[in-house]
Amino acid sequence: MQPKRALSLFDSTCIIVGIIVGAGIFETAPTVAGAMGTAAGILGIWLVGGLLALAGALCYAELATAYPHQGGDYIYLSRAYGSWAGYLFGWSQLAIIRPGDIALMAFIFARYAQTLYAPFPRAGMLYAVAAVVVLTTMNVMGVQEGKWTQNLLTVAKTAGLLLIVAAGLVGPGGQSAPGGAGTITLGGVKLALILVMFTFGGWNEMAYVSAEVKCPEKNIVRALALGTAAVTVLYLCVNGAYLSVLGAEGMAASPAVAVDTVKPLLPDLAARAVSVLICISALGAVNGLVFTGARISYAMGADHPVFSRVGLWSERFGTPVWALVVQGALSIAIIVVAGSFMDTILYTAPVVWMFFVATGISVFVLRRSDPGTPRPFKVAGFPVTPVLFCAFAAFMLYSCVTYALAEKPLGLLVVSGVVIAGAVLYAATHCWGRGVRKVTGS
Repeated sequence: MQPKRALSLFDSTCIIVGIIVGAGIFETAPTVAGAMGTAAGILGIWLVGGLLALAGALCYAELATAYPHQGGDYIYLSRAYGSWAGYLFGWSQLAIIRPGDIALMAFIFARYAQTLYAPFPRAGMLYAVAAVVVLTTMNVMGVQEGKWTQNLLTVAKTAGLLLIVAAGLVGPGGQSAPGGAGTITLGGVKLALILVMFTFGGWNEMAYVSAEVKCPEKNIVRALALGTAAVTVLYLCVNGAYLSVLGAEGMAASPAVAVDTVKPLLPDLAARAVSVLICISALGAVNGLVFTGARISYAMGADHPVFSRVGLWSERFGTPVWALVVQGALSIAIIVVAGSFMDTILYTAPVVWMFFVATGISVFVLRRSDPGTPRPFKVAGFPVTPVLFCAFAAFMLYSCVTYALAEKPLGLLVVSGVVIAGAVLYAATHCWGRGVRKVTGS
């Protein structure tokens, strides 16, 4: 059984917005403020992040409309460089990146859920596992259930963020706090960009479910552009609200920036209201990551016999059941042994940006090697836009690697080991299995 085109433009946009707007805007904003120092620097780095995400989204729009199949980067990298490249991408997503992202958001949900109700000391672990189990089950049951869940959570979290913006408009302005922001340094800009781009992460997710989008030649482009632009505006408004109430120094020093921003408007309810908002926001991100991530594993499993089980599309449920189950199990395993919020970002960021570089370059490679494939949308500003995206992705890769070497060398070693293990497994299975089936859509 093959995927059916069941996602409307609204559904597709909700997937993008719902994944991008996780808990990052609440967790990373103070650190970004401390790194950038001034209100202009803070807003400027968020605007740069949005524009770069939009440049990347336009590149993905060309690729996704030319190759509207499940798997996104997996398909593009396989076509551009060979099956080994798509395999390494799919392996990295299955083994560490996607389960790690899901676990990260599940932990954030659990942390704030505990502030609302904690019946026993280790309730957080139960909340995190329950979030993965429930949302994975919803997505196993059917595409309709998965997308309705996503739409509801996205609308709810957007309304909550608009409440924070309203608090910034009516609250007292320009407060400062000791120990706040300092001067801008190259190291600070690197860290700020890593965190900002992490917080924008998800603008490319539509590519993974393009085989399920109605009128893909139009709606994929619209969803990528609308979703990324909407989140950019929303992030600028939310950071503006933080700055309006707290000031740059107060924002950098705040342990709970959203709570401190809303407190003047809702003095007795701020903490609980923001906790509810972050829980909803994190759950929306978990659901979106579960929905799209399983499609990557499904595409890889459909082509590579060693992962053939996850490459099955259930006739009964109309979903990639095995891909969802394996992804959920790995996410739960990571939850049991997970580290901190910052560690998870820094561990996975280098390999994420490595594949972004390769996918950006594939726009040029595929135009040259596959000119006969119709391209309903061609990236605006070619070749400047993809060159800009590739250059920035390369800079982010360099920044992530150098920062990890200085601060988290063990994490860089772990993620490098995962990629190398995938390369060894690919070589071994190709030697023993004598080849791989034709890449989807070839």
